[in-house]
Amino acid sequence: MFSSICSGTIYGLQSHLIQVEVDVSRGLPCLVMVGSLGSEVRESQERVKVALKNSGMDIPPSHISVNLSPADIHKAGTGFDLAIALGILTATESMDAEALSDVFVIGELGLSGEVKGVKGALPLVWEAFRQGKGKCLVPRDNYSEAAVVEGIRVAGVGSVREACDYLKLTEEEQIKMEREQRRQEAEAQKEWKKRNLLQEEKTLDFAEVHGQENLKRGALIAAAGFHHMLIVGPPGAGKTMIAKRIPSILPELSFEESMEVTSIYSIAGRLSKGQNLIKKRPFLNPHHSVTIHALAGGGRIPQPGLISLAHRGVLFLDELPEFQRQTIDLLRQPLEDKEIHIARSTGAFTYPANFMLVGAMNPCPCGYYPDHNRCKCTPFERHMYRSHLSGPILDRMDLCLEAERIEIGQLQKKKTGLSSAEMREKVNCARRMQERRYKGTNIKFNSDLTMKDCEKYCCLGKQEQNYTEQLSEKMQLSARGYHHLLKVARTIADLEGSEEIRLPHLAEAMSYRNMESER
Repeated sequence: MFSSICSGTIYGLQSHLIQVEVDVSRGLPCLVMVGSLGSEVRESQERVKVALKNSGMDIPPSHISVNLSPADIHKAGTGFDLAIALGILTATESMDAEALSDVFVIGELGLSGEVKGVKGALPLVWEAFRQGKGKCLVPRDNYSEAAVVEGIRVAGVGSVREACDYLKLTEEEQIKMEREQRRQEAEAQKEWKKRNLLQEEKTLDFAEVHGQENLKRGALIAAAGFHHMLIVGPPGAGKTMIAKRIPSILPELSFEESMEVTSIYSIAGRLSKGQNLIKKRPFLNPHHSVTIHALAGGGRIPQPGLISLAHRGVLFLDELPEFQRQTIDLLRQPLEDKEIHIARSTGAFTYPANFMLVGAMNPCPCGYYPDHNRCKCTPFERHMYRSHLSGPILDRMDLCLEAERIEIGQLQKKKTGLSSAEMREKVNCARRMQERRYKGTNIKFNSDLTMKDCEKYCCLGKQEQNYTEQLSEKMQLSARGYHHLLKVARTIADLEGSEEIRLPHLAEAMSYRNMESER
């Protein structure tokens, strides 16, 4: 007898629905699987047979053929196990085929019959919803993320036996069970939030930063426009302190952005237990020994790298010149295109990489230049140290800020500057201006503006044009540097509530590109 069940696979970051076709016939007892299968999928035949046996569902001796269609899509992972098991039970008439006619099924099987969680449950369920599936059967461990998708019925199961019992229920009984699971999930989410409340209360605050008002101003501008930022200064000046507090002033993720980020983390297997939807912008701080593959994404079928995991968030590279030169230069294309392209023998993959890059570095190897009383570095050593940052990378930095040494007297003062809450309110006001301006477009922040967009949204008066032309020629700005200057000036104007870009906005934006003249 023949049966067909809908399941799915992730290829790169793309979700594909796959039909698990099972045929049971007379012949030499065996289980044959075809359909462009990865090693994990091929191994499922042993997991499925033993799991069914240990669940009290012995398969009668017969020739079982399993085809995962379409065959031209490579299948990887362990998410087909449950669908194959249910397909065999249906084909051997142990279950009613009608019960699985409109159901999407994913899940890995343990030898005991337990259904284990899989990677990529959220994007797969979302794709099933988009293609009109009515019900979804997922592992209980994946229920939190799968239940985020509205418009499709979701049931979480912990074993093959539970899956069979659910499918044998009437429609009304299934709906009652699903409602109970949603109620339990809502309670579990409340408990999860309580457990994480203490951590949220300890969020780093800009009110704790003494002095460095220029850095706080730069962080405010960077957060308002989602601009890339480089901080240069001696050890202990507060570079890392500033960078780690940037997430506290970034605007919250929209629902669409949350779905994007959560899908990436789901595919990478990075969602923490009990977490259903990521609502805070990511902040990643890799060590300078990070490899190219870890940063860009690697593997025969590449998994998302750090720059994709930082999508819609912050990628902080501390001690930037300590990273390998080729690792830093890898960022050139993603910074410009907001995505990364990876080619492998198995195909070409495109991953999102729209992140804010924040870099921190010392002015020289010892860190104390230009204090000649403490700095012993030669001009050649300083040149070689800074040469780790290529011109193209520096050209893509919207703001280059200098962190000055903090005097002890400033640390002893109780007076503090703006708090993160106050700065975030300023950022949100600027963000609302950008939302109104770019309504109906794909532009989220000023940093997303292309050169053509700058002509439309960053118009300058005659006086501003003359000023910009003179300074650009004096500082020898590239065309890219000029457009980055306009985008920063646009953000500064937004922070001031101005629809027009004025001379003070351009002058401040120009002051953040001093590093180019120093090179």
